[in-house]
Amino acid sequence: MRIRSALILLAGAGLLAACSAPAPETPPPRAVLVRSLQASAATTEMRVYTGEVRARIEVDVGFRVGGKLVERKADVGAVVDGGALLAVLDPADARLAASAAQAAVAAAEADLALARSEHLRAQELAARNFVSSAVLDARRSALQAAEARLRQARAQAEAAANQAAYTRLEAPAAGVVTAVLAEPGQVLGAGQPVFRLARPEQREVLIHVPEGRAAALRVGMPAQVRAWATPGREYAATVREIAPAADAATRTYAVRVAVPDADEGLALGATASALFPAATDESDGLLLPLAAVTRLSGIRAGGTVWVVGDDAIVRSLAVEVAAWSEEGALVRGGLPAGARVVVAGVHTLVEGQAVRAVEEGAPVLLDTAR
Repeated sequence: MRIRSALILLAGAGLLAACSAPAPETPPPRAVLVRSLQASAATTEMRVYTGEVRARIEVDVGFRVGGKLVERKADVGAVVDGGALLAVLDPADARLAASAAQAAVAAAEADLALARSEHLRAQELAARNFVSSAVLDARRSALQAAEARLRQARAQAEAAANQAAYTRLEAPAAGVVTAVLAEPGQVLGAGQPVFRLARPEQREVLIHVPEGRAAALRVGMPAQVRAWATPGREYAATVREIAPAADAATRTYAVRVAVPDADEGLALGATASALFPAATDESDGLLLPLAAVTRLSGIRAGGTVWVVGDDAIVRSLAVEVAAWSEEGALVRGGLPAGARVVVAGVHTLVEGQAVRAVEEGAPVLLDTAR
């Protein structure tokens, strides 16, 4: 009986051992994103602003007189020469005004001829004492007034002829039509824009810089320009103009970057980026992402970074932060050359924790074993 009970107990123990959970597996080390620092501490950071390729000289052209637009001879994208005909207004009223002015000139010439003959007759009669000096003075004044009226009529006739010529809109210089602002049949006022004409021989990139960064730019500062359509090409450029006042709506400053060697790769209206070296007062610092540096409480210039050693153990390291900016934290001292700094997720790390370092920019690898 005792032997039977022992066998039953042994069988039950074997069943319990078979049903128990397996021993827990050790989790793999946590992967962290790191940036390896090279022996050379200083790195050059670039600030990038996106803008539009514009012509340096771009004007809105319109008629110098008002009237009804009857013909438009250019479309958007047309390349025109200087003096090319762009549009025509209805010339009927201008021609009538020019004809009236010419008639006024003819009338003034007739009045002048009469005044001259009367003045000559008065001179002959005064020489024989048949008329008084007052009559001669009156005839002389009438002659001078007739001459003045003729000059006035001729000036008005010339102005009327100019007004008639202004019904033909000609290109002031060679350029490209970038916008059409009026259509045939529209009644235009004097000076109302009809075309926007750009001179493409001088191109530049118009960017808008935030208030906090405008002070870092200056006229004549070198830059690099890259067109989005041709990302592999770079153009040397310089800052030509900085707006003295911020835009009322965006609170940004308009900056024009001239590109002397621009070609068709920088098409008018295309999107392009202007790159400037980040201006910092420290030449011996390292710029780390803000997520890589933990600011110490109560210490303005201090910070903490996490460094992964050769043994794959993460440790905290106090550093001196020279400046905080939107681009990152400029670390002046405390980091040894060749250190691997954790650049993401530092708030969840524990001193002495084993991790798996993944270099920043490394290709993503999929774990197919899971």
